[in-house]
Amino acid sequence: MSNLISREDAWKLLTKYNQEPFHLKHALVMESVMKYFARELGYEDEEEFWGRVGLLHDLDFEQFPKQHCIKQQEIMREAGISEDIIRATCSHGYGITVDIKPEHEMEKVLYATDELTGLIGAVVLMRPSKSVQDLGVKSVMKKFKTEKFAAGCSRDIIKQGAEMLGWDLTELIEKTIQAMRAEEDAIEAWFEANKE
Repeated sequence: MSNLISREDAWKLLTKYNQEPFHLKHALVMESVMKYFARELGYEDEEEFWGRVGLLHDLDFEQFPKQHCIKQQEIMREAGISEDIIRATCSHGYGITVDIKPEHEMEKVLYATDELTGLIGAVVLMRPSKSVQDLGVKSVMKKFKTEKFAAGCSRDIIKQGAEMLGWDLTELIEKTIQAMRAEEDAIEAWFEANKE
């Protein structure tokens, strides 16, 4: 693994291109989810790398949605970010905007959980607790089957991601809920503290 961009520099780059709280929160959620999976799947020594990939995966989405995963390659190269991060972050656009197929287990996790965290986040907003802590797989599966609910979250990509990982859908959902629980309070506290 080559030189890893520092967390501070990665955050500066992210906030240069992203101001929407929704996008920043998604970046923080994906950072923590990726770090969780790194630990769970035996990649503890790569935890920070997995985290940076999660943090930066949607770098270009807010400003360049039609060039998502294309424009960020250019932005990242200009910022001197290593090719392994560029490849990994852009692989989640596979079959949509780029033909960079997720190969490494980390890329498959990113591909599978990116849309799923959005769906889970939408389910959480409907709950009295507004929290993932008391969320069960059944509640997510029910909404997963309701195509109109959080219609922007691609069910096909989530299913493909589960297949890539060799997991069934309920296993992917369960693991992702666990991953989102890990840092939920810390992310919420950060947003409260940094409100404009």
